[in-house]
Amino acid sequence: MNTDLIKGAGVALVTPFDSLGQVDYTSLKKLVDHVICKGIDFIVALGTTSESATLSKSEKEKVLNTIIKENGKRVPLVVGIGGNNTQLVIDEIQTRNFDKIDAVLSVVPYYNKPSQEGILAHFSAIAEASPIPIILYNVPGRTASNLSAKTVLTLAKKYDNIIAIKEASSDFIQIMEIIKNKPDGFRVLSGDDALTLPLLSIGMEGVISVVANIYPSEMSFINKEAENGNYDGARDMHYKILELTNALFEEGNPAGIKAALKAKEIIENETLRLPLVSVSENLREKVKFLLN
Repeated sequence: MNTDLIKGAGVALVTPFDSLGQVDYTSLKKLVDHVICKGIDFIVALGTTSESATLSKSEKEKVLNTIIKENGKRVPLVVGIGGNNTQLVIDEIQTRNFDKIDAVLSVVPYYNKPSQEGILAHFSAIAEASPIPIILYNVPGRTASNLSAKTVLTLAKKYDNIIAIKEASSDFIQIMEIIKNKPDGFRVLSGDDALTLPLLSIGMEGVISVVANIYPSEMSFINKEAENGNYDGARDMHYKILELTNALFEEGNPAGIKAALKAKEIIENETLRLPLVSVSENLREKVKFLLN
């Protein structure tokens, strides 16, 4: 498997909606072009930030096809396919046309809180079903289940098509254990924008970033400078955007990043679908101030 496709700064792409809550495909195409032209290394479609939980099956297909067409294979494309019903995940993988898609991002099963043995069996079944590379996604703050270092390493060593993990546990001890003991070619990616630079300093090889929707060149710069050992330059950029980064998550994701994208007129509306709602007026003004 070519793991070099998935490295550096990736963007967890939002799904723009119009004022009536329908997918705004014009803004979506504009956003895709924005992140690519500003230097993003790869795109993640239909992840958590895309509000995929509120998209219908037909909307997901159209969103993905819009991204594929606008991307035009300029950068690698990852699609989110995950859930807490293993068979449904497998069914989607087996019926998906993966032409022009480079990898799958699959989240730890949520809500039903499987044991490590259950998580291992879940991802083993997915790995055996998938014709393309898989990126594991550990985000215990959302799933209520942590993917342990031992389970990650077992999967990474057993399955050649499990090529990376997006780690958003904020557990540096666990992350360092994975980095220290991972097989060659397996990549550990940050799932937490504010911690990306310190995580790069201990051996991570990239990020799947929310902030990169608005600051693709800045997130790419941080990653490239760190990769080249220029931590002074990376640190300067990290602190330059840190206050905005933190503000974007104050009232949840993707509410903050949509407010920023609207303020910069990259998307037309900051509409979200229930149960998510837009940011408060105070935070909206704070985000606008920090963007200037």
